[in-house]
Amino acid sequence: MKPTPSQTVGPFYGYALPFPGGSDIALDGITIHGRVHDGAGAPVPDSLLEFWQADPAGRLTGAPGSMRRDPVTGETVGRHGVDFTGFGRVTTDADGHWTLRTRVPGNGYISVCVFARGLLHHLFTRIYLRPDAFLDSLPAHRRQTLLPTREGDTTYRFDVHLQGEKETVFLDFG
Repeated sequence: MKPTPSQTVGPFYGYALPFPGGSDIALDGITIHGRVHDGAGAPVPDSLLEFWQADPAGRLTGAPGSMRRDPVTGETVGRHGVDFTGFGRVTTDADGHWTLRTRVPGNGYISVCVFARGLLHHLFTRIYLRPDAFLDSLPAHRRQTLLPTREGDTTYRFDVHLQGEKETVFLDFG
């Protein structure tokens, strides 16, 4: 018998994992948006990003409800845009673009988990909104991949590059 051929993962992320309001951690703060790019610089239209962050005071104890479901109807409950949960989940559109609305975290960074086609394991990175000792430990050209570009008073751009010359710094928490 011949072995079963291997396959890449997905793209199935946009089917079952997103939830209504997943891009809205908080509506009264900042907007971060960007694109996910593959090694050739092309947009990745079928990826998913998860975000975890501290609240503005630096606490990691967000309000429950980001994924709580009504046991009878299956509808999402507790996501009314007021309680801060610290968690968001966003898919990219056909151009690889994503948008997140949140508040500035008290610890200065937002943790990001990237799921994309061809990845057998998800990747972890961070969006640093202010200086941090970890950033100082990186060469300047690598440090820039963790810093968003400010586009206005409350808008930032953060692109994720999965490979290539502009590859984003990915973190190993293993």
